[in-house]
Amino acid sequence: MLLRDLDIAVAPSPGAEPPALLIEDLHFAYPDGHVALRGATLSVTRGEKVALVGPNGAGKSTLLLHLNGILRGKGHIAIGGVPVNEHNLPQVRARVGLVFQNPDDQLFSPTVFEDVAFGPLHMGLSADDVRARVERALALVGMQAYRDRQPYRLSMGEKKRIAIATVLAMDPDILAFDEPSAGLDPRARRGLIDLLRNLPLTMLVSTHDMLMVRELFDRMVIMDEGRIVADGNTAMLLADQALLEAHGLEAP
Repeated sequence: MLLRDLDIAVAPSPGAEPPALLIEDLHFAYPDGHVALRGATLSVTRGEKVALVGPNGAGKSTLLLHLNGILRGKGHIAIGGVPVNEHNLPQVRARVGLVFQNPDDQLFSPTVFEDVAFGPLHMGLSADDVRARVERALALVGMQAYRDRQPYRLSMGEKKRIAIATVLAMDPDILAFDEPSAGLDPRARRGLIDLLRNLPLTMLVSTHDMLMVRELFDRMVIMDEGRIVADGNTAMLLADQALLEAHGLEAP
């Protein structure tokens, strides 16, 4: 029996740092029988920013939902060497900041400050530490002046920035985004791209925005029918017209 069958973290060799994200042979089917993941395997090193692309139904969103245990399939997932299992879920969810496509799925408090403070409050931090985390997170996304605003009154671009702040306040190791540029006007989209470029965190970003992929990500992973079918340098993969066409993609 392999160690990963027991969901035990395998110690890296002396001096080696475990991957920020490791997914091995991940399978998942929904209750209706639809098979969404078919043996997906992926490793992301600390500091990498990786684009996850593919047609609708490829399994991208399903894969993201496995990173912090929202969905649980068959296979092995580890965040910085920590297996994603029931025992480790609180630690894993503090390490993985998942930003949904629709920011309204993450913003539910009367004020921006309360939304961003929600995660740190549930970590048992002191009031001073919570306040410091909120101010730092809002500063990182350029939204300090919005701390007392009502989230439902914000624009889509502003909401997306606040949603990012809610996960940054948890001080995660990895940011996982599902279609971050969807629904944004050109100015808000440009601001988001600049924000993602400047955030010093490991990222896995599911997107159909191939212009953003070309501009922002050195590495691109293509998914189709629940499998990872290509993984490599973005410029090289975007130049492979036959590969893109075979998996429902177009070069920007």
